[in-house]
Amino acid sequence: MASQFFGLNIAASGLRAAMAAYNTTANNVSNADTTGYTRQKVVQQAANALETFTTYGCAGAGVDTISIQRVRDSFYDTRYRNNETLLGQYTQKQYYNNLVENYLNDNGTTGFSSLYTALQTSLQSVMTAAGTTATKTSFISAATSVAEYFNNISGNLQAEQSDLNDEIKTSTDSINSMAEEIATLNQQINTVEMTGTTANDLRDKRDSIVDNLSKLVNVAVKESKVIDENDPDRDTGATRYQVSIAGGQTLVDMYEYKKLVCVARESDEGINQNDISGLYNIKWVSSDYKSGSTNYLGDFRLDNQNIGGTLQGLIEMRDGNNSQYFNGTSASWNASSRKVTIETKSGYLSDMGKCTLPEDGTITIGSRTYNYDSWTYEGSGKYTFTLEGGTDKDFSRITTAGGDSCKVGSAVSYQGIPYYMEQMNEWIRSFSSEVNKIMESGYTSDGTKGVNLFTADKTTDSSAQYSYEEMTGTNKGYYDVTAANFAVNSTLTDNADLLATKADKTEGASEFGNLTSLKTMMAEKEIFRGATAGEFLDKVLADVSLNTSNSKTMETTYTSLQNTINNQRLSTSGVDEDEEAEAMVQYSNSYTLSSKMIQTLTEIYDRLILQTGV
Repeated sequence: MASQFFGLNIAASGLRAAMAAYNTTANNVSNADTTGYTRQKVVQQAANALETFTTYGCAGAGVDTISIQRVRDSFYDTRYRNNETLLGQYTQKQYYNNLVENYLNDNGTTGFSSLYTALQTSLQSVMTAAGTTATKTSFISAATSVAEYFNNISGNLQAEQSDLNDEIKTSTDSINSMAEEIATLNQQINTVEMTGTTANDLRDKRDSIVDNLSKLVNVAVKESKVIDENDPDRDTGATRYQVSIAGGQTLVDMYEYKKLVCVARESDEGINQNDISGLYNIKWVSSDYKSGSTNYLGDFRLDNQNIGGTLQGLIEMRDGNNSQYFNGTSASWNASSRKVTIETKSGYLSDMGKCTLPEDGTITIGSRTYNYDSWTYEGSGKYTFTLEGGTDKDFSRITTAGGDSCKVGSAVSYQGIPYYMEQMNEWIRSFSSEVNKIMESGYTSDGTKGVNLFTADKTTDSSAQYSYEEMTGTNKGYYDVTAANFAVNSTLTDNADLLATKADKTEGASEFGNLTSLKTMMAEKEIFRGATAGEFLDKVLADVSLNTSNSKTMETTYTSLQNTINNQRLSTSGVDEDEEAEAMVQYSNSYTLSSKMIQTLTEIYDRLILQTGV
């Protein structure tokens, strides 16, 4: 049976509910411009009715204020984070592709097309000016400018690769910092919510961190209730919050988290011939990892297509090889000589002009990775690697009869720095080979046997260069000639009169048959991707221009979607000042009416108690 003051209790519950809603509205208005804040609302329900044992049965008992909750839609959170992942990836690609395009663009003076045209013009001058020393010197100088062009582009690309490498380290550090923050917030949220309240502000902070994380890497979150094993029906108030990245790899699980650590490759751990030293591999480690330790939990695969975000954009630009990498199957293994012979089937692996293998590096045979000291090309797609020895080396898992899968590096299906370096090397090797064959078959104006025009410096701190015999005496061919060390034969730079101008030794000094062959080759012979030597820039610049355009288009698209999705999300979780103003009026009226009810009941109780003498 209800007490005589039942109505007063009902009115008081309305007063409390209105006050809670009014205070929540005030909080919303105060945070209208706070980044990451989620609009909150009071959740209330009718209180349990009181059985009165009268003809009407039960009487309403007022209102219960259940909780103050955030107004947030997980669907829009997921859409926003997925979009941020794609936006982060293409923003990085657009920026670095644009740099590559700027390096390659011809300004009319120092670009490839300008220098190649100058080389052809100077060649014509030698042929029309009776082969004077001055015109020969001009031709050698023009050839040197072409070589230096590739040296400079190679240096620029390697500097860009270094910048990408540093940014990868910065990104993993940011991921680690966010993982630690999320794990800490998980603990703080559970501490609060196990008391029966909702940690709205802490949840907002956690969601903001996950939003930022999604731009760095692909993110998925899962939250589930923690069950009391002894009493499954009891609501513990705690939740298990998990964050996975890169296609489902756990980063945070409740209060525990893992880290990503960048480990620089040693000098003998390279996977591409022209990579700079110290490129980072990424390892999974525990949260208590100490710098310098080798206690890794596993590899973070760099060829994983689900990495997403800024990190994937950086990795693909740094390591992108257009899926062209060394791979094959072992044919035999000789344990005593530590030599493994590998057969390959991909056409590009049978062309030394396209070879990107480092002289020494790491090779994966079966499930294990080994260092190799050197390799030789046997022809017909067959390679022999000499593995690095030592008492700590275990070769027992290599199959003697062959059949093991083998690879150096992995397929990264994007045209990044390694791809552009390979394209330059391919052109240089093909062009050098054709020019040198002509030069070596000709004679100087005084009948001396001709020498090769192009070669490569053996080291950056030495004047030693590769001889023609070294470049042609093995199946590796011009493998040692790269954009980084491409050079003109120093013999010719010292004495331009050694330029082989004649095709016939017995003819006079004015015979230029050899230069005629060279001119024809330079203008007509297809040596690179079905095109002549002078079309190199057209081919490669078309690649990078297309990549830049695609990246820019995608960046623009995802930036537009970011605004659209964020507006949709804010329509649910953001604070609308007009709506809050309307709510203030509503809750003010509710508060006034509840107060009026209490005032009225007070007058009734006053009349009942004091004026009736009860």
